[in-house]
Amino acid sequence: MEKRKILIVVIVIATILLSSFTFYFSQVLYAPNFLVEKEDKFLIIPTGSGFENVQRIIYDDGFINDPVAFGMLAKFMKYDELVKPGRYLIKKNSNNVDVIRMLRSGDQVPVRITFNNARLFSDVAEKITANIELDAGAFLNYISLETTASKYQFTVEEFRCMFIPNTYEVYWTVTKEELVDRLYDEYKRFWNTERLSKAKGIELTPVEVSILASVVQAEVSHREESPVVAGLYLNRLKRKMPLQADPTLVYAAGDFTIKRVLNIHKEIDSPYNTYKNTGLPPGPINFPSIISIDAVLNRDRHDYIYMCAKEDFSGYHNFSSSLRQHNIYARKYQQALNKARLYR
Repeated sequence: MEKRKILIVVIVIATILLSSFTFYFSQVLYAPNFLVEKEDKFLIIPTGSGFENVQRIIYDDGFINDPVAFGMLAKFMKYDELVKPGRYLIKKNSNNVDVIRMLRSGDQVPVRITFNNARLFSDVAEKITANIELDAGAFLNYISLETTASKYQFTVEEFRCMFIPNTYEVYWTVTKEELVDRLYDEYKRFWNTERLSKAKGIELTPVEVSILASVVQAEVSHREESPVVAGLYLNRLKRKMPLQADPTLVYAAGDFTIKRVLNIHKEIDSPYNTYKNTGLPPGPINFPSIISIDAVLNRDRHDYIYMCAKEDFSGYHNFSSSLRQHNIYARKYQQALNKARLYR
């Protein structure tokens, strides 16, 4: 009788312990364990992180309610052997098993990167790496190499033509090589059959279109003038006339604070001096937007070969097909500059 009572007690205790363990294990697996109030809290795991780094990050950044439960299950699921860096979205009321599966599989949320209104590679490097792990300096060094440009069949001067300003989705851990590969894929996709046909129609290569588009972009303040200016420069190219584009002198001078181009700037010894040299400069003077590139491909047909900023400083231009009329517009603009005391 006594043995039976002991057996019953043992069974009851075992049942209680088993139920408690089952309940706790169920909590470990499926109970919400991440202290996320919104749907968009991201967990960043840097490259080279081990499991201890991950534990410290989720604890220090206030992600987790029960770190012991997370650590125990992570080791059971062998996540400690499969840590992958990245940017992971932790949703509200996430449980351990779902988060560990996501982290173990490396299921990152893509990052949007954008660059526009840039002149130099240094501008792009800062903008394009702002929201990813890649260091701006390392990216700049890579895209500045002649070997990198030649890998994609560009010269160093032309290489900026490959960088089409837009918004792209990449993973936070994207490497410099993967990122440039992605931009090259987008470049090839951008230059579709229709655009290639239009480039051929104006007797320019895609690179030449981008170079001219960069000059047009630097010249205009109002988008609607872009096709007009593009048509003007194409007229000058056909007539073997120098482009005489002031923005190329500013670029050649390396001083983007210049507001008024002077005769001294026209004497700069540079292949980008389109007063001294005929044809297009050897590379773009900025990163032309898709709008500017398409403005060249869809240029207006007219007989203008001269342009001058309007004297009202509206940013618009006066266009003309005769030097006589152009000189009239030029005198008015110069007088307005003098009146405004803009000497540089």
